[in-house]
Amino acid sequence: MLPSIYNPEAPFTLGILGGGQLAKMTLQAVYRMGMQVAIIENGESSPAGVMTKKEFGGGWNDAASLEAFIAASDIVTLENEFVDPAILDVIAEKRLVFPTPDTMRLVQDKYTQKVTFSKAGIPTPQFAAIETKQDLFDFGEKYGYPFVAKTRKYGYDGYGNATIKRDTEIDMVWRKFMEGENPRPLMAESFVTFNKELAVMVARNKRGEVAVYPCVQTIQEGHICVTVLAPAPIEEPLLKRAQEIAVACVEEINGVGVFGIEMFLTPQDEIFFNEIAPRPHNSGHYTIEACYTSQFENHLRAVTNMPLGSPELRVGGAAMINLLGERTGSGIPDSVVEMLKVSDVALHLYGKKDSRLGRKMGHLTATADTMDEAFRKANTALERFVW
Repeated sequence: MLPSIYNPEAPFTLGILGGGQLAKMTLQAVYRMGMQVAIIENGESSPAGVMTKKEFGGGWNDAASLEAFIAASDIVTLENEFVDPAILDVIAEKRLVFPTPDTMRLVQDKYTQKVTFSKAGIPTPQFAAIETKQDLFDFGEKYGYPFVAKTRKYGYDGYGNATIKRDTEIDMVWRKFMEGENPRPLMAESFVTFNKELAVMVARNKRGEVAVYPCVQTIQEGHICVTVLAPAPIEEPLLKRAQEIAVACVEEINGVGVFGIEMFLTPQDEIFFNEIAPRPHNSGHYTIEACYTSQFENHLRAVTNMPLGSPELRVGGAAMINLLGERTGSGIPDSVVEMLKVSDVALHLYGKKDSRLGRKMGHLTATADTMDEAFRKANTALERFVW
């Protein structure tokens, strides 16, 4: 039985592993629901940590900090997939944790992801575990070039990925990932020639109820998402097919919480699963302004086993653009005044102290009667934003 969230003598506290922008935006949804938040992060004054008195800066690898965090929390969730499931096991001895340690064991390792979903009949690229350098040569010979080498864990925004265009590049990639101080297990995937990259957010509670958000198009530059278009400009049957694949992925891993499922759309109108994120996701930020219930509120509702809110768009279209660091230095922009003059555009700054090239410092979301009009507004606002 979940604890009462409205008992004034014992107010409900959601514990979040991680204190970045995803935790910050989740925290804002939690506060609107009259609850409290505990944050544990490796360091004080994270974007979410500064917003609560229940901040534990020792990190989850520090036994004392973890124990205090557990004691302060009623239910625990996470904002990134980099927490060792063994840590989640420790928490689960005393508190409910969502996603569960079992779910995380299926998704934290990208090779295990592919095995799990491929066995379930979900379309995936060709893939293989890589144990030796020769395995990379064998994969290229079997499936052709280019193909992609990936670290199985702890990769994001392109970190841990390398596209191998010819066999002469294999030695360099092997040295990069396997011959340093911290060699990381690898996998290989066949390269998918795609027209568009798609994403769908799915919320699922412990009762198995699901809320499926619109399929969106994500536009990447240098493996970093720069723009999200909602809904994706593709035919209706393809939109529905992407949603069906996303739901199948979450149900296959018995996921509880909100999940971001990334996919490829090929010129032949095939949709292939790419990756799943067991948390709120960059491709779902547009939901704050554009949907009846944001991904962050539905994440809270899902992990506390409450009824899920409507994921439907309440506008004709939306566009989200990431505000990426353009320099090394202060995380405070030079000016937002002119940007704020653009109507129907919402600005989100994450409060990160330091900027660096390509770092996600914030985002803006435009809404309009159509996705094309929202995209135009978002670009106008971006042109007026000054770092």
